[in-house]
Amino acid sequence: MGPITFYALLRRFGSAAAALDALPRLSRPVTVLSRREAEAELAAIEQLGGRLVCWGEPLYPEALTAVEDAPPVLTVLGRAGLVLAPMVAVVGARNASANGRRLARELAAGLGEAGIVVVSGLARGIDAAAHLGALATGSVAVVAGGVDIVYPEENRGLHEALARDGAILAELPLGSEPQARHFPRRNRIISGIALGIVVVEAAAKSGSLITARFALEQGREVFAVPGSPLDPRCRGANDLLRNGATLTETAADIIGQLGPLLHGRPPIGEVAPAQPRLERRPVALPRPAIPARIAPVSEDAALDLIIEKLSPTPVAVDELVRQCQLSAAAVATLLLELELAGRIERHPGNLVSLR
Repeated sequence: MGPITFYALLRRFGSAAAALDALPRLSRPVTVLSRREAEAELAAIEQLGGRLVCWGEPLYPEALTAVEDAPPVLTVLGRAGLVLAPMVAVVGARNASANGRRLARELAAGLGEAGIVVVSGLARGIDAAAHLGALATGSVAVVAGGVDIVYPEENRGLHEALARDGAILAELPLGSEPQARHFPRRNRIISGIALGIVVVEAAAKSGSLITARFALEQGREVFAVPGSPLDPRCRGANDLLRNGATLTETAADIIGQLGPLLHGRPPIGEVAPAQPRLERRPVALPRPAIPARIAPVSEDAALDLIIEKLSPTPVAVDELVRQCQLSAAAVATLLLELELAGRIERHPGNLVSLR
C-alpha cells in the first residue's frame, strides 16, 4: 500500500495492528512479514551501520512530516543527525557541463559554510558535484533503491564517502535495485526534506523539473541558475526563472531568500544534542578515496567526455583537464581536433566553448 493509504488506515483504526486486522474486511489482502523476517532486515541494516527511522520519531526529517505522502519509514545510513539541520537541495542535469558542475560544487560549498546541509540524488553530473562540494560540511543523498545499492557504479567512491561522512536515505528496503518508476518518488523526498531546491542545468523535460514541481506543490522555495539559451541543458532552468523562480548565482542568493526560514535553527555542529545519535560503525564495504578514472579511456571516449562537459558558455581548459581526469596534453590534442572541425571556439584567458 502507498503512504497515503497507510496514514488513512492509521487514522481510521488507531494502530497498525488494528489496521492489519481490518484489511481483510476492506478487501485489501496483504502479506504481513513475520517477526523473523523483520528482525533479519533490521540486523542487516544495523550491520551496514544504518537504522530505520519512522514518521514521528525524533530523527525523522521535520520538513518531510508535512508532506502528504511522506514515507512512513526511511532507512538511514551514515550520520543520521544531519537530517535535523536545515537542508537545501541542489539538482540538475546528469550530462552537465564543466561550468555547471563547478557552479553546483561552489554553491554547495557556500551553503555548507553557512551551516546548511546539501541534499541531492547521488546521480552523475550536478548531483555528484553538489555532494562533493558539501561533503566536508554535511551532505545527504536520497537514493531510488536501497541504501546498500550503488547507482550509478561510477559514484561508488562518493557513495562510500557519504555513508561515512554524510548520510544516505532510502524509502525502499535493502537490496532494492533502482527502477525508472522509483525516481519520481525519490524526487518528492528530495524536495520534501529541503527548505528550498536549486536547479542547475536542466533540460526542458527532465527529472530535475519533476523535483521542482514537487517543491512547488509542497510549498518550498525554488531557485534556478540561468544558463545560455543556446544550451538545451539550460532550457528547463531558464523556464523556471521565467515562471518566478529566484535567480541564483551564489550561495548568498539562496541564504538571503531563506533567511526567515533559517532563523532559530541549529547549525550543523549543534544538531539536536539531546537526541539519540547513530553510533559510527564501520561500513562493511571497501573505502577507497573518491576515485579518479580507474582505467585509461579510448580516444573516442575521451573526445565524447570533453564534448559532454563543453557548452556555449566558455570554460577554462584547466577545468576540463581536472574534471575529465585526462592529461593536459591529451585535452590539448582533442581540443585542437575539435577546433579544426569547427566545433569549438577559443576565447581569451585559455577558455573554450562549443560553437
